[in-house]
Amino acid sequence: MSRLPDPLHADTLHADTAAVHGGIQRSQFEETAEALYLTSGYVYGSAEEAAEAFDGACERYIYSRYGNPTVQMFIDRLCAIEGAEAGAATASGMSAVFTALLGLLRKGDRLVGSRALFGSCAHICSHILPRYGIETELIDGNDLAAWEQALARPAKAVFLETPTNPQLDIIDLKAVSALAHAAGAEVVIDNVFATPLLQKPLELGADIVVYSATKHIDGQGRCLGGAILGSRQFCDEALQPFIRHTGPSMSPFNAWILLKGLETLVVRVERQCRTAMEVARWLEGQAGVRRVIYPFLDSHPQAALARRQMRAGGTVVTFEIEGGRPEAFALLNALRLIPISNNLGDAKSLATHPASTTHHRIGAEGRAAVGIGEDMIRLSLGLEHPEDLIRDLNRAGVGNGADHREV
Repeated sequence: MSRLPDPLHADTLHADTAAVHGGIQRSQFEETAEALYLTSGYVYGSAEEAAEAFDGACERYIYSRYGNPTVQMFIDRLCAIEGAEAGAATASGMSAVFTALLGLLRKGDRLVGSRALFGSCAHICSHILPRYGIETELIDGNDLAAWEQALARPAKAVFLETPTNPQLDIIDLKAVSALAHAAGAEVVIDNVFATPLLQKPLELGADIVVYSATKHIDGQGRCLGGAILGSRQFCDEALQPFIRHTGPSMSPFNAWILLKGLETLVVRVERQCRTAMEVARWLEGQAGVRRVIYPFLDSHPQAALARRQMRAGGTVVTFEIEGGRPEAFALLNALRLIPISNNLGDAKSLATHPASTTHHRIGAEGRAAVGIGEDMIRLSLGLEHPEDLIRDLNRAGVGNGADHREV
């Protein structure tokens, strides 16, 4: 089925153009905006046609748990931006992670992962997968020697995120992918911090990319969604049967919202990256800030790798302050423009304390192992003017504004 009118072809489009035109399926009414197909099922012209559809003899929509035109437009557009052969949409980012891993792994298989994972991802690897007889080993993702040792024996899957949340560590995707493939493993990467614009995991050797579309793809805090992208064989043989029978499907309405989010993804992320760099540089010069972490700062220990692997440093800045949790809470409570929220990738800048929110459940020992301290604050930079964001941080107590904190 053609998704783009001739002479447009997804494999020749820049990301900016694919984000606007990719995946369009117009109905007989030739609408400008993508159609929203709010339907649970579909009708057949005859009993024979229904039988053929369920037998797989013809390609058509059967039930919206299996497939829906609006959902298909969303995944086709995201594939065009990513450069993936195929994909599937899910109800949330976490369902995308779980579905991708369960599509690959069976009882007796082995997964090797980076220890620096989002809290719920770490829980899946450490607690849920072992219940199904899947062996998991989590290692220091920054240490290539650790990857070499862990992948010296066969594995079925490798799972990681880079940049990591919230430490913004950078993992060498080319090197890890080569080691994984030599061990017989497929590489699954959570690419949410980099977005499909700043980092192309499939070009760097990864096999499967997962997203929480709730973040930058929506970008305006409206709805949940997830996506899994990879080879057509993986999607047809592993993903679709799992989704069909377990039902982690994306709603058509959410898919329509996310389609509209993709149209502005490029302009939003470019602006957010510029703002993040400006705020990060400002934070580096402020008294009371012990460390600023941003992949494209020269002070980042993996800045050279980040610049080879990414097109920009991303929309998130993490920093550590003096004083531990009490001082971190006081700063967050004193912010007036920047809300406290555990979300990221939004048009609004958001701040959170990872140790007490997103990574609370991995415990103090787990946080210490990946470098998440009580003094760490994560900033997701939005579309506000950077001077207003800096003024809010300064008024809340960062740097010279400490004497003027409003509490």
